[in-house]
Amino acid sequence: MNQAIIQYIDQLRLSGIKELYRTQNTPAEKQELLNRNYEAYKNCKNCPLYKGRKHFVYGEGNPDAVCMVIGEGPGEQENLQGRPFVGPAGQLLDKMLLAIKIKREDVYITNIVKCRPPGNRNPLPEERLACLPYLEEQIKIIEPEIFLFMGLVAAQTLLESSSPMHDLRSVPHEFMDRPAYVTYHPAALLRNPQWKKDAWQDLQKFQAEYDALISK
Repeated sequence: MNQAIIQYIDQLRLSGIKELYRTQNTPAEKQELLNRNYEAYKNCKNCPLYKGRKHFVYGEGNPDAVCMVIGEGPGEQENLQGRPFVGPAGQLLDKMLLAIKIKREDVYITNIVKCRPPGNRNPLPEERLACLPYLEEQIKIIEPEIFLFMGLVAAQTLLESSSPMHDLRSVPHEFMDRPAYVTYHPAALLRNPQWKKDAWQDLQKFQAEYDALISK
């Protein structure tokens, strides 16, 4: 067996994942699987982030979504409410999606790590590694056709790249054999409003491919 596959299976086992799903499930069945996984993993202690956890922020949205939006990790409000992207950055994300004619409930939204890093710092590499099997399992259940990565941490982690944001934004990528687009995290846009013009250009590129997918 390929060594990478062996390592991946070992990581799944350490994270408490015992089953992988490869069948075509209905939206209701997908939601049931996601709900079951949340209950199984919500008390996870695979990395130190659990120590500051109020809620395990697994993800939410359309279980049969064409697009999965992936950020880096929960912030303060997300930790308190148990939902991804619900603070000021989440409100901006909703506006960004609506600007390209996508409703929040049309997509599935999650993060690389499911517990808030202290002080909203970037999640450490070992923290990301501990949580990635949960994200990969979500992807296998939902089976999205396109990804939108929000922010440098999410993009570099999932694309296994050390490239700067400018380079990652400049071209579409492929992740798990599907197109993936990169733009600024909404929290970064709140701190740096001068980047909003660039983010709008990113979203328009993403919209063109998203619209083509849903029109098939």
